[in-house]
Amino acid sequence: MKTPHPKSAKISLKTLGTGSSGCIIGRRRAIFTVMNVYPPLAQPNPDVPPDQGIFCRPYQVLQPAQQILPFVFASPHSGRNYPAEFLAASRLDLMSLRRSEDGFVDELFACAPTAGAPLLHALFPRAFIDPNREPYELDPCMFADSLPSFVNTRSLRVAGGLGTIARVVTDGAEIYHQKMFFAEVQHRIDTLYMPYHQCLRQLLEETKARFGFAVLFDCHSMPSTKSHLKSDDGNELTDIVLGDRFGTSCAPGLTQFVEESFIALGYTVTRNNPYAGGYTTDHYGRPMKNVHALQIEINRGLYMDEDRMVRAPRLPQIAQDMGKLIQHLSALNAASLC
Repeated sequence: MKTPHPKSAKISLKTLGTGSSGCIIGRRRAIFTVMNVYPPLAQPNPDVPPDQGIFCRPYQVLQPAQQILPFVFASPHSGRNYPAEFLAASRLDLMSLRRSEDGFVDELFACAPTAGAPLLHALFPRAFIDPNREPYELDPCMFADSLPSFVNTRSLRVAGGLGTIARVVTDGAEIYHQKMFFAEVQHRIDTLYMPYHQCLRQLLEETKARFGFAVLFDCHSMPSTKSHLKSDDGNELTDIVLGDRFGTSCAPGLTQFVEESFIALGYTVTRNNPYAGGYTTDHYGRPMKNVHALQIEINRGLYMDEDRMVRAPRLPQIAQDMGKLIQHLSALNAASLC
């Protein structure tokens, strides 16, 4: 049953200051202690200088000239910089690895900075390390040495081969020729995963400090060929899946408002099935602390050729619709985020 959209006074989106746009990387390691707004992540290894990582720039932040919206948009899975050593270690070719990407999602939401909200997107590929997982969600069968006791080896995602370091790509094909060592994975976590999340955390903290609340839209895409992605009438593939961790990661009125906005734009929408939101949505979504997180999954068949991993002619239109969505979101009512 749908939650009726609350009617009340509109949020004032007046800018309260510009704040810092830099992303600070902490220097001490701590593992999952309770903190102010959301649990902190482990800190990067101080023995690995940021400028000597696999990538000198693991992410890109597109900042608005002035942030006038209380939103942060993130695209964790659209990165496509593949290290040569990773390709050499993989039994799969580049195209097979690339089919795990949320291809071009960063382009679909590239209008966010123009509208007044920052857009963060990872430049590294999810097949190499997945920032939408816990930092240490690892399959012990992939390693030649023993894993530390704090590693989560029993999650459903690990069992499915899709932990922080994926064992398989989306179609189930094995990625690696041989087992790896934990030190290699720790290096990926320190140089890619941690900087991405430190930046995301800072963007949310700055947004909350400026507006009194923050909304994270975690942007993804989904394969178009899964038969269980059905709309309510059972005939058409769903265009959009919204994931709010079954109502726990954001205010119900926010999910309702976004759903109605997509429907008004002509899209079919379902909630939480089969994608209820991953680690990012669960980790950062703290509605009672005025930080809301909603995952948006877009059907890839709408905007790209999934087999060839190229843009389809409709991509500019879908991107334009995402711009209209953000315009709709600027009219959110204050009561919907209580």
